[in-house]
Amino acid sequence: MGIVYIQDCSLSRNSSLVMILKSTSFNIPYIHPSSVLLRHNQCRRLVASGIRMCSLAPSSAVPLEQPGGKMVVELVGAFNDLAERMKLEAFSTSSSHILFKSLKLSIPILLALPVAIDGRSPLSRALSVAVILADLQMDAEVISASILREVLEAGHVSINEVRGRIGSGTAHLLLESFRVKNIPSKVDDLDDETSAALRKFCLTYYDVRAIILDLALKLDAMRHLDHLPRYKQQILSLEVMKIHAPLSHAVGANLLSLELEDLSFRYLFPYSYLYLDTWLSSHEAGNKPLLDIYKDHLLHSLRSDPLLLSMVDDIFVTGRYKSRYSTMKKLLKDGRKPEEINDILGLRIILTPVDGLNISEMGIKACYRAREIICSLWKEIPNRLKDYISHPKANGYKSLHMAVDASDSGSTLLMEIQIRTMEMDVQAAGGASSHSLYKSGLTDPEEAKRLKAIMMATAELAALRLKDLPSSKDKSIEIECRDRVFSLLDKNGDGKISLEELKDVMEELGAQGEDARELMKLLDSNRDGSLSSDEFDKFQKQVGLMRNIEERDDEYKNALEVKLQLPDNCSNSNIETESGQSS
Repeated sequence: MGIVYIQDCSLSRNSSLVMILKSTSFNIPYIHPSSVLLRHNQCRRLVASGIRMCSLAPSSAVPLEQPGGKMVVELVGAFNDLAERMKLEAFSTSSSHILFKSLKLSIPILLALPVAIDGRSPLSRALSVAVILADLQMDAEVISASILREVLEAGHVSINEVRGRIGSGTAHLLLESFRVKNIPSKVDDLDDETSAALRKFCLTYYDVRAIILDLALKLDAMRHLDHLPRYKQQILSLEVMKIHAPLSHAVGANLLSLELEDLSFRYLFPYSYLYLDTWLSSHEAGNKPLLDIYKDHLLHSLRSDPLLLSMVDDIFVTGRYKSRYSTMKKLLKDGRKPEEINDILGLRIILTPVDGLNISEMGIKACYRAREIICSLWKEIPNRLKDYISHPKANGYKSLHMAVDASDSGSTLLMEIQIRTMEMDVQAAGGASSHSLYKSGLTDPEEAKRLKAIMMATAELAALRLKDLPSSKDKSIEIECRDRVFSLLDKNGDGKISLEELKDVMEELGAQGEDARELMKLLDSNRDGSLSSDEFDKFQKQVGLMRNIEERDDEYKNALEVKLQLPDNCSNSNIETESGQSS
């Protein structure tokens, strides 16, 4: 039987009221009361469904709702979220300190700033950009710069303060990102020639990490354009389509590029986008997308073939849907009907040949064997085979490209399949980088190769500076992700967080010392006056439920309304508890 816990009948946004709905029939994990008021008839339906209601005494107010507790929750939650998204081998102690110090500096300021014009809190906006960069596996300096940028723009912190408190690398990236931000304002007309010149200027004269930071900011903004009037949406979308999407492709952030193109397409040509989106979504419907079904079927067939298994040590199959913008370009370029496009769905087979003297030759044989297996599964489309293994491209690209008809019934469903070895895949990534630079504004292929080398050297230098160098005095071992915050708070390294250590951190966040004592009482389960690793770990597991509660309010409220199937015009009223008293 589910239970709804209700505390404080005022239901004001500043109250400490907490309501948690645990019910398998409703499947609503959390309802925050500041935006949700259950009505009498809703309660009757809940009770009829087996939900029991009771009230909590006002004395159970949660200390974590105090300003200091809320900031600690945000600090721990944001750090853990970003650390989990970054590769552990690239997340050194130096990176931990940079990210932790940036969050400590930014969170109190961002929480105090007013809500942005798009309706999001400044902290939510800053962390959204940071998540994009963490998913791109950018280093801690870039992620820290994204968090600090809004603080800097609000005038609460200066570049000199960032340089002194966080580091010169982060300060440099912030300055570079502001320079990149102003690039579009240097021209009046964004025609093809001017756009190409601006892209070349960015790639030649700016830190590539600052460019990626600016691209992440643009993507976050494009995801939240609905608050703007239509003409501003189109101005920004044209700028992104002409400058930022090609730049994303140039620096190797292809997922960024695809989403920027699709979002720009959506706002520039909404009806065309809706038509293509509806058609492409038909290939993604059902409990399991078609692409996943075909991928699993192909992988099983490849791994069941004894001849292929004798040639390779491992087999990987990846899949992708063609983007809306790419589909539109192909329709306009070739004049095809949508059903005639042969790469709406795409699979890529990557083979690792067995070790030996003729490993390259063995890999090539494995690729052609994989093609034979595919032809036994689906009908190959005639004249669609592109053999870049026998005839490589000018930049050294090698791969087999083929198209198949994967239809199960009357409708035609064409799919592209690429086959290559692991070595070919690595070479393709390298060759594509120079090629993409060339396509994104540089007119000389040799200049593109030179710029690629500079970009790689910049990234390698940043990684070297943030890497922990071995020390004879410090035989540190790899720290698990969950223990990183604990080790940062445990300043004296004695294996526990004392009240003074907790107070120091909370005072850095701008909280009062009393908040630290209240938080210690809440988390210190054995009452020894300090927090052990296990006690702090229990707290970290709850942080995810506490963070960004208000942002989840509407989602859960709508889900509850759907489950209850109640009209919106029902009058609000207080909830009666199990005892019959008003909560």
